[in-house]
Amino acid sequence: MLKTLILLISLGAFAGAAEKPNVIIFFIDDLGYSDISPFGSKDIPTPNLDRLAKEGVICKDTYVTNPPCCPSRVSLIMGMYGQRFGKYGMSRGLPIPEDKDNMAKFMNRHGYITGQIGKWDIGSKKQTAINIGFKEVLQTPPKKIYKKSEVKAKNKYSKTGKSKFICINQKGEEQWLTDYDGDRCIEWIEKHKDKPFFMYFSPEAVHSSNIEATEELKKRSTVKDKKRVHLAAAIVSVDDQVGKMLDTLDRLKLREKTLFIFSSDNGPNLGEGGTALPYRGGKGGGTQQVGWTLSPTIISRPGTIPQGKVYDGMMCTLDFYATIAAQIGAEKPTHLDGVDVTPYLQGKKSGDAHNFLFWDNSDPTDAERRNMLAVRWKDWRLYKKYKKDDWQLFDLKKDPQEKKDVASSNPEVISNMLAAYKKWQKGNVPVKKVPKNSNDDPKRGTGHQWMTSEK
Repeated sequence: MLKTLILLISLGAFAGAAEKPNVIIFFIDDLGYSDISPFGSKDIPTPNLDRLAKEGVICKDTYVTNPPCCPSRVSLIMGMYGQRFGKYGMSRGLPIPEDKDNMAKFMNRHGYITGQIGKWDIGSKKQTAINIGFKEVLQTPPKKIYKKSEVKAKNKYSKTGKSKFICINQKGEEQWLTDYDGDRCIEWIEKHKDKPFFMYFSPEAVHSSNIEATEELKKRSTVKDKKRVHLAAAIVSVDDQVGKMLDTLDRLKLREKTLFIFSSDNGPNLGEGGTALPYRGGKGGGTQQVGWTLSPTIISRPGTIPQGKVYDGMMCTLDFYATIAAQIGAEKPTHLDGVDVTPYLQGKKSGDAHNFLFWDNSDPTDAERRNMLAVRWKDWRLYKKYKKDDWQLFDLKKDPQEKKDVASSNPEVISNMLAAYKKWQKGNVPVKKVPKNSNDDPKRGTGHQWMTSEK
């Protein structure tokens, strides 16, 4: 009898562990807020993202609090504002805190196999994906080298002849990099289908330049603009990978057991025709407007998160870590600035997930165009470029293009937002300098192998 009881308890514990949901974060580079069809795009078809949206929740007001690429990814993986550890801008090579669990370490501690594919751009040179906690990391495949006769006069890669998005796969054949990464992601999911897994899939797409986009990809959109047509092709390929993943999860009967988060590290690349409509702003000349900080986000887990819904409340990419912790039944680390948005997505709570969100891009070593201080509260955006400037105030509901500064007629609004901003600043540390010889991109080697933490 006692042996039977122990066996039943053991089986129950095993079954409980097996019910832990898988987690996929699909994090795109420079994807514009309105450049996929669930967020209003009419000229770039993304049927698989439409499908993901139908199987989940469109998060209409999701922000990146530490744009652009490097700080955005750092704050995502740590679940906290970069300013908490001295990151106020790009500061590529600045170490991430090692006295706090990053997302990979956290998932490892809770019994997950963790994998990463694609762009890293996090931490110091020594803080590779493997070294900060991921158990399996895919090498970067070799890239195509163009012959001089193949290099076009305006091709960005004319000096080296090295391709950005055409790689050489395991068969020695040329393949679009995003497609290759997607295939390897499917391979990894199939390998680990019987255990809880966490995949951080962060392809180089759709970062510029997409000039190499194939004719096959380009003709799948209705874009006529000569710049935007290349971006559209890259987005179509991203959508293909979403479809592959969903098909695989369905085939393996893992769909309801998988939390799927789709998002972007910052707003659109305006130079390639990216858009953030109805808002203004983006990478390049639009880093002062709200469009640079908005990310098209979809969160899906059928059976746990409602399907075909829209959440209009204000949230941010910091919330992904806290939401994952709640979904896997774990207590979230105390250092997190993000919140669990599950009850908001389920309709159990209403309104904004955050009363306020904050920005402080004031690293003196960063590019001047990226300087920005801002606060979001309700429909308001308080903003200035430099600390010496006067604050400007915009009502994003009435004025999404931020054309009319209404600061002079709303002193109480400004006072309330500044009080919250000053309170937030007290939890930050001063700007930290990047250690010498620490600003190189972490290297993972070129090849087709999975690097493992055991080696």
